[in-house]
Amino acid sequence: MNTLQFKTNIKCAGCIAKATPTLNEKIGEGKWEVDVMTLKKTLTVSPGDLTQKEVVDIVNEAGFTAEPIS
Repeated sequence: MNTLQFKTNIKCAGCIAKATPTLNEKIGEGKWEVDVMTLKKTLTVSPGDLTQKEVVDIVNEAGFTAEPIS
C-alpha cells in the first residue's frame, strides 16, 4: 500500500498526545504515525481515500502543520 509522508511540527510525545484524538478520528487509528526522531518529524499516513491536502487540513485542525514530502 502506498503511504503519504509529511514534514510536521509534531515534535514530542505531548504533541502526539494532543494530535491523536483528531488524527484517529479523521485518518483512522493505526493508519498514521509520527517519527519524532527524524529532523523533519515525519508523519506517515496510510491514506485510504485521503488526498495530501485532506491530510494537511486534518493536521491543521489538530493544531499542527504538515508539509508533503516529495
